[in-house]
Amino acid sequence: MGARADGWWKDRAAAAVRLCSAVAELASRDLAAEEPSGGTGGHAEYPPGRYWVMVLEGRARAAVTDPALDLMDSEAAVTLVLARGSGDDTMARIAAELGKWCTVVTADRELRRRCERVGAGVAGPRWLLGLL
Repeated sequence: MGARADGWWKDRAAAAVRLCSAVAELASRDLAAEEPSGGTGGHAEYPPGRYWVMVLEGRARAAVTDPALDLMDSEAAVTLVLARGSGDDTMARIAAELGKWCTVVTADRELRRRCERVGAGVAGPRWLLGLL
């Protein structure tokens, strides 16, 4: 969320709702899969479709109780994961499970290294913001 100055630091749950809603809209547009610049996975082997997993940690977890976030009735392939601890640890665990079938969006260098070590692709926030 920190990739753009939209007041996310004042209300993390509201910022999470905005981001999750934007990603759900993106997912519903059913974009053709494209490899992000700097990605490292074998993305040409993706199964059809694009699926999004969004990890919420800390105060951003409250987004799931906001009625504005209605992913249940959405056609979009978006799953919310509530991190019990570190969001980075949760994302790294998911990347390890999915390997080359996963692209993690992060600006954090250490998380980037952790994900690349398990074969996941990595893209920066600008890539995602460009899609939104």
